[in-house]
Amino acid sequence: MEKDVVISIKGIQKYEDADLDVIELVTEGRLARVGESYTLSYQESELTGLEGTLTTIQVEGEQVTLMRVGEFTSQMVFQEGRRHLSMYNTPYGAMAIGVNTRHLLADLTDQGGDIEIDYAIEIDHALAGRNVFQIKVSENQGGSLTM
Repeated sequence: MEKDVVISIKGIQKYEDADLDVIELVTEGRLARVGESYTLSYQESELTGLEGTLTTIQVEGEQVTLMRVGEFTSQMVFQEGRRHLSMYNTPYGAMAIGVNTRHLLADLTDQGGDIEIDYAIEIDHALAGRNVFQIKVSENQGGSLTM
């Protein structure tokens, strides 16, 4: 199964000594199911600062993997209550980051669903910030988001 979907993303970032940063984005993407796992993919936009990057979110049971390929390349693994090390490649160089997932909800079906991830980012074993992603996936009813 593979279909066009509408993806609504709300990202909240809180870093030390900085104001809360909230980004909301609605974009078109693809939802695919292979066996029991789902893959959600979409192109990042100028709004996120990651224009030209393909983001893929893979949901397999209790684990969610977020992969970005493009100018910014990264892979982050989320499992509630677990810490994973990831590499984050930017045009300015690469760095290792720790991803400590506090809460994870991944409820996808062939019609869409919800993904919520609350996680802390660590750089050199020091807490650098906390992020929350709220993603809603719904079937594209044939309309286009472009104007």
